[in-house]
Amino acid sequence: MDKEELRAAYRRDGYVAIESLFRADEIERLCTEATAIVEGERGEIMGIDLLEGDGPTIAKVLAIHFPHKASPVMLDVVKDARVADILTALIGPDVKCMQSMLFAKNAGKPGQAWHQDEHYIATRDRSLCGVWIALDDATIENGCLWMHPGSHKHGILWPTKPHGDPRFDSSEEAYDFPYDREGGVAVEVPAGSVVFFDGYVLHRSLENKRTEGFRRAIVNHYMNARSYLPWTFGLPPAPHVDVRDFVLVAGEDPYAWKGKEEITFPFVRPEDPAQAGLLFQQLIAVAEERKAQA
Repeated sequence: MDKEELRAAYRRDGYVAIESLFRADEIERLCTEATAIVEGERGEIMGIDLLEGDGPTIAKVLAIHFPHKASPVMLDVVKDARVADILTALIGPDVKCMQSMLFAKNAGKPGQAWHQDEHYIATRDRSLCGVWIALDDATIENGCLWMHPGSHKHGILWPTKPHGDPRFDSSEEAYDFPYDREGGVAVEVPAGSVVFFDGYVLHRSLENKRTEGFRRAIVNHYMNARSYLPWTFGLPPAPHVDVRDFVLVAGEDPYAWKGKEEITFPFVRPEDPAQAGLLFQQLIAVAEERKAQA
């Protein structure tokens, strides 16, 4: 698929999937690095003490936010030239990354209900793009992505509410949208594939129904660097704020004169809503402290 075809598919459906963008040896290295991060070999991960159960730590983890702040290997993925080349065609020419996530999703772990990423990471120009890198073959059985194709075209951020559905983690679910809650298109892809998706497209993943095995993935979020970034995890968004904690991956930073900040840090995403609420309060406190010191 050439660049024009990529852009056309992205505009039409709100996402494109590219198989085998990463080689098998690269995926193997990333899986090894994922275990090292979760086991504390790359530094402290806030909330790791909340994990419960027996067995290896990575088997207990649903997701870790900002692994690129702990691991040079994950930072290299954020800046990968193949990914950046596609991003410049979709949302460029100037592109920055503000968030990385590492999903382990062991057998039995929940998915995430229907949501839109721009609900959480608001950009000024609707340029948000999620980049979902499959570290394992992603199938319906182990909890692959699902999309509502074309749902980004409405330009509406649908309301969200708690769902009480055991198939999903503690994140709220979007509702009142004109699509079937149990509908959508499954995006099944082999390991090494990458899914690029618009910040307004409705997407979800179901639980890993297998009796053993992971559905690991790296998910990084990018936006056009010409847009302000009025968000960082733990701090409320504000329309005229430009958070300077990001990685420039293509082109230029038009606001380079503002300097940079270091506000975000690695932490575990709790599955339990009560634990998530407590950890979120800690995140706010640390983020506010770092923002004040920046």
